[in-house]
Amino acid sequence: MRIAVLLKEVPDTYSDRDMNLETGLTDRSGDVAADEVGERAVEAALRIAEKLGKDDVQVEVLSVGPAQAAESVRRGIAMGAQEATMVTDDRLVGADTTMTATVLAKLIERGDYDLVVAGTMSSDGGSGVIAPMLGELLNWPALTNLTSLDVDGDTVTATQAGDHATSTLRAQLPAVVAVSDEFADARFPNFKGLMAAKKKELTTLTLDDLGVDAEDYTPARAIMVSIDRRPPREQGEIIDASSSSAAKLVDFLESQNLI
Repeated sequence: MRIAVLLKEVPDTYSDRDMNLETGLTDRSGDVAADEVGERAVEAALRIAEKLGKDDVQVEVLSVGPAQAAESVRRGIAMGAQEATMVTDDRLVGADTTMTATVLAKLIERGDYDLVVAGTMSSDGGSGVIAPMLGELLNWPALTNLTSLDVDGDTVTATQAGDHATSTLRAQLPAVVAVSDEFADARFPNFKGLMAAKKKELTTLTLDDLGVDAEDYTPARAIMVSIDRRPPREQGEIIDASSSSAAKLVDFLESQNLI
């Protein structure tokens, strides 16, 4: 069995984030890290491998990003994945979700995988549509927003947590699945894993290797037309303690349709 895990590099959650006002792209020149929900996806794949037998399951990390994202991708190797492949191409700078999903679908088809595990929503783009898009492009079932995951034979069973209900989902392999932030925490790599990841040579591909034409705008791509910095928050009205404070507070809440 072959499992592909999607893992990307994102701006560190605990660092300052900014946008380039000229290009409309996220500034990735600061602190970066492997996406946390992507690490949970790696954890999900490794748990399946441990249950089915590591000798029978190959876990590989797939990523689309710049060459400098290799260190974040190696995080998956350090955790226990055997291989990692990156698609790195200057023509992918600013790629939208449609282009990203197209590239990933071509990469998955190349690898002949049985299961693709992703995070439901990345911490930078936050679109939450890559897994469903892959399901459509590959013509595979896609199960998303999962809190648990299990594979038995050629059937994948998962728990999906919604706002008002919890559902049990099943699908036949091959399939695409996406785990949520509520999935089990990712394991910490041990020293042996970190050293193995440091020495591991990653496979690097371009759009030409996958037969993807970056100039093909069918279907239409999303294009950034303008961007501006959010205006600073204005200081609110301060109501001092007095006999009229309660009345002023009520008037304010009514003006905001809060009561």
